[in-house]
Amino acid sequence: MTHPNEALFESGKSLPIIPTCEHFAGSEKLIKKGFEMQRKLGPVFDITCDCEDGAETGKEVEHAEMIVRVVNSDENPYAMAGTRIHDFSHPDWRQDVDILVPGAGEKLAYITLPKSTSYEDVKTQVEYIQEVAKKAGISREIPIHILIETHGALQDVEKIATLPWLQVLDFGLMDFVSGYQGAIPASNMRSPGQFDHRLIGAAKARVAQAAIQNHVIPCHNVTLDLKNPYQTYKDAERARNEFGFMRMWSIYPTQVQAIVDAMKPDFTELEAAQNILLNAQDAEWGPIQYDGELHDRATYRYFWELVQRAKYSGVKLMDEVEKRFFS
Repeated sequence: MTHPNEALFESGKSLPIIPTCEHFAGSEKLIKKGFEMQRKLGPVFDITCDCEDGAETGKEVEHAEMIVRVVNSDENPYAMAGTRIHDFSHPDWRQDVDILVPGAGEKLAYITLPKSTSYEDVKTQVEYIQEVAKKAGISREIPIHILIETHGALQDVEKIATLPWLQVLDFGLMDFVSGYQGAIPASNMRSPGQFDHRLIGAAKARVAQAAIQNHVIPCHNVTLDLKNPYQTYKDAERARNEFGFMRMWSIYPTQVQAIVDAMKPDFTELEAAQNILLNAQDAEWGPIQYDGELHDRATYRYFWELVQRAKYSGVKLMDEVEKRFFS
C-alpha cells in the first residue's frame, strides 16, 4: 500500500513535520541532561547544542569536537540534536562547520545560523555548509535554521526564506529589541509587551508569513521567566494562535513540556483523521465517504499533517496507524 508521503505530496512541497520545541544546551553536562529528558518524555523536542554562547573563549575547537562526540554517541537516543554555530562576523564560524559537518553531518538534526545581517551573509554560510558536506561525502541535506534577530535580516527575510536546505526561521527577540537602541523598552522583552508592541508584533508576523509561504517552520523566541512554566505555556499559546508560530525555544527544563502542550494542534478530529487515512489508503487514495462526508486528497493532506503533529506531540495513535505509517 502506498504511504501518504508518496501519495499526497507529489504535486508540491509541504511544511516539515518536526517537533514544536527545541531546547538549548550550552555545555556537555546540559546536553546530556537534555538527552535524559528526551528518554523520559519521548521524541517530542529537539536539543540545540550551542557553539555560539555555549563555547568558552579560546576553547571553540574543543567545544565543537565535544558536540561531535555527544551527537554521535549512544546517549543521543533519537538523533534529535542540532547545533548553533558562530555568526557570520565571528572568525570561527567556518572552523565550526569544518569540525561539525564532517564529524557529525550524517546525524545532526540541523545547523542554526545566528545574528545574520543580510541575505548575502546567510547565503555564504549555507553554500559553505553545502560545500563542506559534499567534500565529506555526505549526501543528505542538513536542515538549516536561520535566526532573524537584526534589522538587516528582517529586511531580507522574504529572500532568506527561499534559501536551499532551509527548514526553520527563528525569531530572536532580545537582539532584535537591543537593535532599536532604546526605542523599544526592555520591558517588551517579556509578556505581554513582546506581543503587544506594534514594532515587535509586525516583525513576528513578517517572519511567520515569510516562513510559511516558503514551506518553512516559523520558530518563536524564548520566555525569559525560567521558573514559571505557566508563563511559558501562555507565551507559546499566543505565539501559536495569534502569530502562526509552530515551534518555540526552551532554555530551561521545565519549559519543554509547557511548550509542547501549548503548541499541540486541536486534536478533536484525531480519531476521525486516523480512520479516514486508513480507509483512504485501502482505497489507494481515491475519494471515499466517511461518516456521510466526501473526502479526497485535499482533506487527506490536512489529516495526514494533523496525525504527524500528534505523533511528534507524544499523543498515542491507533496501533494500525503506527504499523502502517510510522513503523
